[in-house]
Amino acid sequence: MKYVVIIGDGMADRPIAELGNATVLQAAVTPCMDELARRGVIGRARTIPPGFPPGSDVANLSILGYDPARYYTGRAPLEAASMGVPLAEADAAYRCNLVALRSLGDGRFVMDDYSSGHISTDEAHILIAALNDALRSDGISFYSGVSYRHLMVWKDGRVDPVCTPPHDILDQEIASHLPEGEGSMVLRDLMRRSVGVLECHPVSVKRAAQGKKAPNSIWLWGQGRRPHLPTYQEKYGVSGALISAVDLTKENLLGPLHRTSRLTPHPCRRKPAEQPVPARLSGFLHR
Repeated sequence: MKYVVIIGDGMADRPIAELGNATVLQAAVTPCMDELARRGVIGRARTIPPGFPPGSDVANLSILGYDPARYYTGRAPLEAASMGVPLAEADAAYRCNLVALRSLGDGRFVMDDYSSGHISTDEAHILIAALNDALRSDGISFYSGVSYRHLMVWKDGRVDPVCTPPHDILDQEIASHLPEGEGSMVLRDLMRRSVGVLECHPVSVKRAAQGKKAPNSIWLWGQGRRPHLPTYQEKYGVSGALISAVDLTKENLLGPLHRTSRLTPHPCRRKPAEQPVPARLSGFLHR
């Protein structure tokens, strides 16, 4: 018996004025999905346990059969495991977004774009390297991920600060959403200093000249310590394959699943990209 689990993470989107306030999914022509719905069984499942933040990190753990109450330590540690970034027991991993802030004057800023216009991975890698050159220390390191999604690892760091996901505060002033609590000043200092690195970097300047959102700060959130997850083989005694556009659910996290090509995220989530099924997954499905 083989099972195919397809997770349309974020596919619902939000109403768009140009589509008559319909979502992209409502406006899309979906004959295959319609046929699956007609011939299948439709139901609902609660993938976010009570008391957990409603994010794809928690939900994907649930869907893959890992109880978040037992295994969840934060978004960034899961991404670190997927990216192969080593974490010691006392290290703190933070998601590091490249964001675009908009000035209101008088030292006030709003969160203009949590993804810097879905910056390309190649551009982002250059910027993360620049951040490492300027901000890296014995305790702080940055690691490149995909598009705007990266990591900061704080050696023997704190996970106590209260941090806000940047996508939750679009068009809001950031002052009341900056990290708070024990250790927050380290995070605030890194975010403040990142402005001097990113704002005038040639990559940002070029994007601004092209009319694109230009990253001018980092935003740190989603912190936690190294998770202790059994591999899928250890937990369930089965093999499988996993493909993903992002590091959160990359195959390394689940141990010896069949490695597949990573899907390339499309630069804009509202323009779906057709991509071939990676050869490894195709082979798995036809075994």
